[in-house]
Amino acid sequence: MSSATPPQSPDPQSPDPQPADAPPADRPQVRAGALLRRPALWIFPTVLTALVTLFLSLLYMGGIVNPTDSLSRLPIALVDEDEGRPLPGQRENLGKQITDAVAASEATEDSVDWRRLDRAGLEDALAAGKVYGALVVPADFTASVAALTTDAARSRPAIQVLTNPGVGSLGSSMAAQINEEAVRRASADIGRQLTAANPGADPTARLLLTDPVVAATEVGHPIGDHSGLGLSAFYYTLLLVLGGFIGGNVISTGVDTSLGYMDSELGPWHTRRPTVPINRTQTLILKMLMTAGVSVLTTTLVMVGTVTILGMDAPHAPMLWLFSYCAILAVGLGVQAINAAFGGIGQLVSMFVFIALALPSSGATVPLQATPGFFRFLSTFEPMHQLASGVRAILYFDARADAGLARGWIMIAVGTAGALAFGFAMTRYYDSRGLHRLTPQPE
Repeated sequence: MSSATPPQSPDPQSPDPQPADAPPADRPQVRAGALLRRPALWIFPTVLTALVTLFLSLLYMGGIVNPTDSLSRLPIALVDEDEGRPLPGQRENLGKQITDAVAASEATEDSVDWRRLDRAGLEDALAAGKVYGALVVPADFTASVAALTTDAARSRPAIQVLTNPGVGSLGSSMAAQINEEAVRRASADIGRQLTAANPGADPTARLLLTDPVVAATEVGHPIGDHSGLGLSAFYYTLLLVLGGFIGGNVISTGVDTSLGYMDSELGPWHTRRPTVPINRTQTLILKMLMTAGVSVLTTTLVMVGTVTILGMDAPHAPMLWLFSYCAILAVGLGVQAINAAFGGIGQLVSMFVFIALALPSSGATVPLQATPGFFRFLSTFEPMHQLASGVRAILYFDARADAGLARGWIMIAVGTAGALAFGFAMTRYYDSRGLHRLTPQPE
């Protein structure tokens, strides 16, 4: 025998006391003020927003706030071409003395990786972006210094300071400052030797002997005038990452809306399509195939905008298009895999993976050698560093494999394979557990 359950009276504390079967249009509307008193409504957005803001502040500012103190092993070439005979009373010429002193200097012991090279090695290192600059003692340096003690002295001898803007304006500038400081120290040391050896020099000559050497700064590996002073590679790479990230999320949202798994709102219009019975794995296949198709248009428009309309220097344009397409596709596939695995918070997770963690560890604006160790660790797998190295090699370094292009291709392949493996492993797991996305249709 069953007993009837008496009808429940509306809760007077409820913001919406109404019969459950009342038509939606006839129900009294809930006011925002009533909902604001609910603590549960505040907790999730407040905590998540606060944490994201704090993490982004630490990530972005932590990578650039003090590059000088973070500097570690910045590669700079050190070249001694001096062919002069040693000065009287000395066993080595000045070129050998200067380069030995620079390499052994305690002031740069931990901050600079001095690489002793000959002229051919220097040109190769500059052309491959392997050094941020160079300090070059010319062939006639000792002879020019010796001439200062004669009546034929007219000008101070120079030591070359070469920059490499293709590796980034900040990194090249830091290398130039280090080299110019090394020249000042060398000039002071040589000046003490010359003034001690020539105590009877007249005041004018003595002034010249006290500071006898100057730094002649010039570009060691020129890049095009339309290269953003070495920053076009970074901003172009950022366009590729944003293209893949935004495109992947737009496709994911569009597909879910079209298949009836997400509501569509456009201004005041709200609709929901009938739900299409499709499992998670097939949905991911659909999204990834659409990503591959849309990326063709995205890549083409990026090059039309940057190269055709704005005139960015872009040698090896066909290779740049192919690399750009594969880069956008790899990021887009990664976004789809993350969204499939994490659902509603997938966009936030992919934002951290492809944007928040990638930008400060890209090494495209601030050299990785001038960032804390945490960011150098991130650069070993974060996509923006790998893509920026490949783009930089194509734009500035004649598409040389050893300038970063080979690593860029390898990491694109690794990233694509990882996205496919992770995405389909998660969706198949969800499908096998019966965790379907089908939901009852609204009345």
